[in-house]
Amino acid sequence: LTTWQVLPAGAGLQALRYRQLRNRLASEGIFDETRKRPLPVLPTCIAVVTSPQAAAWGEIQQTLTQRHPGLKVLLSPAIVQGDQAPRSIVQAIERACSDGRADVLLLGWGGPPVEDLVCFDDERVVRAIATCPIPVITGIGHERDKSLADLVADDCAHTPTAAAEQVVPDLSELRYAHMQQLQQLTQVTGAQLYRYKHTLQQLHLRLQQLQPASQLEQAQQAQQWRTQRLIKALHQRLHTAHHHQQLQTEKLATLDPTSVLRR
Repeated sequence: LTTWQVLPAGAGLQALRYRQLRNRLASEGIFDETRKRPLPVLPTCIAVVTSPQAAAWGEIQQTLTQRHPGLKVLLSPAIVQGDQAPRSIVQAIERACSDGRADVLLLGWGGPPVEDLVCFDDERVVRAIATCPIPVITGIGHERDKSLADLVADDCAHTPTAAAEQVVPDLSELRYAHMQQLQQLTQVTGAQLYRYKHTLQQLHLRLQQLQPASQLEQAQQAQQWRTQRLIKALHQRLHTAHHHQQLQTEKLATLDPTSVLRR
């Protein structure tokens, strides 16, 4: 057998195209970890991009309802198989973004063979996820190497159910954690109040021992006694000064030359 030329075909050609597109997008920095955004801790509205006929949609609904009843979920339907799938997914993402109500977008699909998931390696889908104004999590449901949609998304999971579990916390777990924190807060507050009460009692006993009212009364009496002594001393000095002034006046009158001249 003489081989003149070997051309990739089938899965080999698909893998080659995947690697080439991945390397080109990676050179643009579109897969960098620095550009990935954290998912909201407690979203109020979730947009789901998937096929309404897919089993993934039912799994996502069931998981979200169990974990967080009453959460608003918006379905942006898309075709996820065939030649029209990339364009349909891009339109569904743009539709969810233009609606403006969702805090996070979940792109989900699961179950079919790998060959039916090539739409998630399409450049149009990758760039739509990269430019999405809200965080995106993928749950495409396959165990092979990550798709390009998984690489560009802010977070990813192996299945739609796992993605739904990651995107919203379990309300029962939140309630349990809240009760634990409430108990801890009650214990800490009670211990602090007990310490403050004990300190207040000690201060009250010290205050009773010191008897500030009695000390204040004694200080007032001492101040009144000092005031009386001061007034008495001033009166005595004033009387002495007045008497001295009279003597000096009489002496001055005796020595006054005008009196001698009048005589």
